[in-house]
Amino acid sequence: MNSKEICLSILDKAGIEVNGSKPWSIHVHNEKLWDRLISQQGLGLGESYMDGWWDCEAIDEMLTRLLEIKVTKELKPGASLIAHVIKSSALNRQTKNRAASNAKHHYNIGNDLYQRMLDPEMAYSCGYWADAKNVKDAQLDKFDLIAQKLHLEPGMRILDIGCGWGGFLRYAAKNYGVTGVGISPADNQIAIARERNGKLPLEYIQQDYRDLSGSFDRIVSVGMMEHVGPKNYETFFDKCISLLNPDGMMLHHTIASNLTKQATDLFFDRYIFPGGVLPSLSQISRAVEEKVIIEDVHNFGPDYDLTLLAWHKNINKHWKEIPQYDERFRRMWNYYLLSSAAGFRARHLQLLQVVFRTFSARETYITTR
Repeated sequence: MNSKEICLSILDKAGIEVNGSKPWSIHVHNEKLWDRLISQQGLGLGESYMDGWWDCEAIDEMLTRLLEIKVTKELKPGASLIAHVIKSSALNRQTKNRAASNAKHHYNIGNDLYQRMLDPEMAYSCGYWADAKNVKDAQLDKFDLIAQKLHLEPGMRILDIGCGWGGFLRYAAKNYGVTGVGISPADNQIAIARERNGKLPLEYIQQDYRDLSGSFDRIVSVGMMEHVGPKNYETFFDKCISLLNPDGMMLHHTIASNLTKQATDLFFDRYIFPGGVLPSLSQISRAVEEKVIIEDVHNFGPDYDLTLLAWHKNINKHWKEIPQYDERFRRMWNYYLLSSAAGFRARHLQLLQVVFRTFSARETYITTR
């Protein structure tokens, strides 16, 4: 079969029509698309959308259908994917220098974009939708969920690794009376965190986690482990453990893969999160064996689907206010948000909150949901 015939066969298996009337139908504007998809696969699908070669009313639903039939198993890996996996397996793509550059690639895109897409606290991670009706409440409920799981008490000293724009620490300081330190390698984030801090007993530092020192009662990371990299999981956890007080506790909130791997999707590596790899639960567990106790694992991956759709709705209301982001960028950004939503809807991706305690803990850990 030629490229078009292979692609049409896969689309038919997923229930996706070409130039059809359903919201998840794909509308093709350039017949070169088929060869591009076979040669570049995921990267080709994303880039060809950026280039206007195809459109779809409901990209998230189309991609969900492809994931549900395990589309990657329908195709042989191309040369570029094989080379990417070899490179990622051989090199540490999240050294200190690379980590700073990788973070700035995404988080320094522009605060003007994130302020229009996110909730008022600028929480750039999965919200908690158990009771929430909107993304603002979902993010505040997520903050409170973390605080309760960490059993925060007044006077505790908290470390937030990858603090973003400072939303969680501000919430914890205001509502639980803690003090804290937040770090991020992205200067745009640190600038906003400091600007919004007021007189709260918090400090924000542009820093790599490997350079941290001191001691903390609680440690949290939210949406940061995705940037650690497989070669650094033990380094990351060893550093966290070294900073915990003897009766300390930590919580790590991360997107997780169902599969242990060394490399990420080529589209995301090139355009969204360079060097980022989603950890699996087994990789997390292996990194902390005999070092700390895993007390609780909470998966609410479907909530990220709702969060991403809210972000997509928000940013598409406001693109006209930020015209410096051209059409190709907007298509890239929308594809990123909607393809991510598809990943969670198909349960191809998970969202984990994992709570750890030191071996000095004697009483049963009581969690919350």
